[in-house]
Amino acid sequence: MVELVRFVVPVAGDKTLLVWELSSGPTAEALQHILCSVFSQFGLLYSVRVFPNAAVAGPGFYGIIKFYSARDAHRAQKACDQKQLFQTSPVKVRLGTRHKAVQHNTLALNSSRCQELANYYFGFNGWSKRISKLQDLSNLEEREKEDIVTPLQKQSLKSFCALEVVLPSHECRSPGVGMAEEPFDKLEEGSLSFLMKRKVTQKLAIQKAMTDAFQKLLIVVLESGKVAVAYRPCEEATDARTEEELQDFIQVCGMWEPCGQREEECVSDFSSEEEEFRLPELD
Repeated sequence: MVELVRFVVPVAGDKTLLVWELSSGPTAEALQHILCSVFSQFGLLYSVRVFPNAAVAGPGFYGIIKFYSARDAHRAQKACDQKQLFQTSPVKVRLGTRHKAVQHNTLALNSSRCQELANYYFGFNGWSKRISKLQDLSNLEEREKEDIVTPLQKQSLKSFCALEVVLPSHECRSPGVGMAEEPFDKLEEGSLSFLMKRKVTQKLAIQKAMTDAFQKLLIVVLESGKVAVAYRPCEEATDARTEEELQDFIQVCGMWEPCGQREEECVSDFSSEEEEFRLPELD
């Protein structure tokens, strides 16, 4: 069965594992790192979170683990359920309830998460980005003249970026655009602050453009374990397609083994630090 992995925050229950009957000995932070080390052997993790049991359940912890791939989550559940793993007593591992995410609530991964997912499946050297345009849209000098008429209007720095995410060995390109804006008060802030804020605005525009480009790509994991990539400039209902039907839908830019043997990296829950962008609703 073909599986499609998108560059979005995983919300489906079949990508989520509930792990309970965790020992009360280690701290929650230590358990988080241990769970990450154990379950990252089965695939790339989006998040690992550990919580104390409710008072009625007695001392101990339970964990919630999210994978990008439902196939990886199923393998992890079968391999780890009722096993001791890292403690003297067995743990229980269950899959969440399967459901499909509502489209307008789908959240795109931020640029750093997109890069992490691309590195895992395509390899660090399997893709690159090419910036075709990075433009300052602030027009501060013109706005200064306008401020004589409208002095209360605040200035802002704006940057626009257009780029392509390229898989060169597989002749696949995905364009993306992004724009960022930061408030700036020239009277209160000096030239150094201006340069720093302009750099930040440019960086944000690049990140948003990368996020936009990755949304047009689908990672296609075939039943054999090989990986292909699909370019889809618009949303289509692809989750239920068979492997044969996908051949007509996608531009298959070659197939290769996933490059995901990076067990030394611990992917824990960075939700407080993430910048997630809602996908625009398409007409």
